[in-house]
Amino acid sequence: MQMNKMVKPGEAMSLATGLARPSREEAEAAVRTLIRWAGDDPGREGLAGTPDRVVRSYEEFFAGYDRDPRDMLQRTFEEVEGYDEVVALRDIRLESHCEHHMVPIIGKVHVGYLPDKRVVGISKLARVVDAFAHRLQIQEKLTAQIANTLQEVLQPRGVAVVIEAAHQCMTTRGVHKSDVTMVTSRMLGAFRDNGETRREFLSMIGRTSI
Repeated sequence: MQMNKMVKPGEAMSLATGLARPSREEAEAAVRTLIRWAGDDPGREGLAGTPDRVVRSYEEFFAGYDRDPRDMLQRTFEEVEGYDEVVALRDIRLESHCEHHMVPIIGKVHVGYLPDKRVVGISKLARVVDAFAHRLQIQEKLTAQIANTLQEVLQPRGVAVVIEAAHQCMTTRGVHKSDVTMVTSRMLGAFRDNGETRREFLSMIGRTSI
């Protein structure tokens, strides 16, 4: 069944999906329903302010739905004195939420690209990671979204993305396996086709293989 993407006058809209959003009052009412479902009283002193706090938290957790990662990469620099080696940003903190259970995914992202005449400010790489991470995600899709966007907008000779993360849907529920990290990678262009370039990037982020 197709979702209705029509937004009525005065309604908020998700930039990423084009879908109309419920009102803040509706969101807070939903939190009160969940509290009751869990077995507690949303009206008691300790929980009275919880719906408002949860909604404000969600505004932060899922701010990526109001951001366009492609816009973040529009400003580039061509005065690089012919620099044509790998640019890598490693250990970008990852804070996301699993789309299956809506619990945290915590880890780090390593991003690299091989410039073709132009580079982008390194803070923009971290902002692209955050824009996609601050949505409901699975790690595989997140890895591909970051890499594909960098390749599409910057058009470098190659892009590499590696994510290492712990999923609380696995560590705090279900199989309850702590100290388990999931690793995903997406290699495009020279990082896929050239083993030496790929090994150089992996060495820069402290790995020997994926």
